[in-house]
Amino acid sequence: MSLIDILFYFFATIAVVSASIVVFSRNIIYSAFSLLFTFFAVAGLYVLLNADFLAITQLLIYVGGILVLMLFGVMLTHKVVSVDMKTGTLKILPAALITSMIAGTLIGIFTVTDWKVVPAQNGDPMPTAKAIGEMFMTTWLLPFEVASVVLLVALIGAAILARRNKEEK
Repeated sequence: MSLIDILFYFFATIAVVSASIVVFSRNIIYSAFSLLFTFFAVAGLYVLLNADFLAITQLLIYVGGILVLMLFGVMLTHKVVSVDMKTGTLKILPAALITSMIAGTLIGIFTVTDWKVVPAQNGDPMPTAKAIGEMFMTTWLLPFEVASVVLLVALIGAAILARRNKEEK
């Protein structure tokens, strides 16, 4: 077993354990911090896959932006300790059935698919950020700009919806 294999199992174990804590914890702060470890572990898996752009994006957007915003939101909430989380036990059977069907499908796809493995050149990882940036500015310029306009419209819509009317007070 090589060092890469050990690191893969290390990050995979952290991701699975911390994701389980996110799902099963009744304390929202434990869930938020476990989500932080899940994001870091997934970023580590991206690094092991030589997907440097995805790893940096994972850290900047999810860890640096969204999760910090969630943590501030949770910590500034008045009822942090006694948050009434709705946990229904009646829906466990349908959820387990659907989850096992999805897992069976994914395992079937994983075992049947002929995965294409491209060996690394000279054993050195190739950076992907420059190639992705060039494709955004040349080949995929129009979809990139359309996506940015859609995100801008969504941001403006969210700001309008979140704004309170002065007459309602």
